[in-house]
Amino acid sequence: MEKGLSRNTVVAYERDLSRYLGKMHGKAPGDIGQSDIISFLAYLSSIGISRPSAARSMAAIRGLHRFLITEGMCGSDPTVNLETPRGWKRLPRSLSSADVDRLLKQPDPSTALGMRDKAMLELLYATGLRASELVGLKTGDINTERGFLIVMGKGSKERAVPIGEAAIAAVGDYLDRARPDLLKGRQSDMLFISSKRRGITRQMFWARIKLYTVQAGIAKAVSPHTLRHSFATHLLDNGADLRAVQAMLGHSDISTTQIYTHVSRERLKKIHEKYHPRG
Repeated sequence: MEKGLSRNTVVAYERDLSRYLGKMHGKAPGDIGQSDIISFLAYLSSIGISRPSAARSMAAIRGLHRFLITEGMCGSDPTVNLETPRGWKRLPRSLSSADVDRLLKQPDPSTALGMRDKAMLELLYATGLRASELVGLKTGDINTERGFLIVMGKGSKERAVPIGEAAIAAVGDYLDRARPDLLKGRQSDMLFISSKRRGITRQMFWARIKLYTVQAGIAKAVSPHTLRHSFATHLLDNGADLRAVQAMLGHSDISTTQIYTHVSRERLKKIHEKYHPRG
């Protein structure tokens, strides 16, 4: 009544808030935190809620918490630093762990190009780099002894990203055995070298991934970004902290990372089996 909203809008807000509070699992409004709202927004994305509907839902949530503060029922507003999901897209496509394993096994380690491609794929999945960041790496950017690399991301922001053991081993093999063969005596500070003795391009790498996708028998389309999505999804599925994943991905805003906080089907199945009386 105070805002002069139409009956349809009021009904929509009521539906949005009922769904929101239902996902809070009985928490008192004063106990709801920012992470709870981020998880709820990720849930909306995972079930295919459209961008306008998600934005309307966020408006309803903001209105609720501001009302509670005004009425003296709550001391703080957990929506203060959260952005409205204006730019939402569908949930990013990622691969299962089994599909990733099959993909990473495709490059032929007996050839220089195969060792290079193996190192690139392992490094991409281990770090979640963008394709442009991966092909732009220089030899001085990676430290296999300490297990870290330094990358210059969007907005010229530098970040350090840890590397897993499998990626360290693959990159080490490439540096020792394949890279000198590909360079054929030429000097270059680029980490990954093409057959033409120059730094590999993003388009070249994309083509190699398409080839290995077919060889692995993976039906869905796979791009370098698919492995980036898989990196983030698998970390969060296994309990990684959202802020840590944000730092590794190089996202300046946590709202960009929150889309990965959807609950996987596999985790839902495990929860059902564990807690349902007839699971």
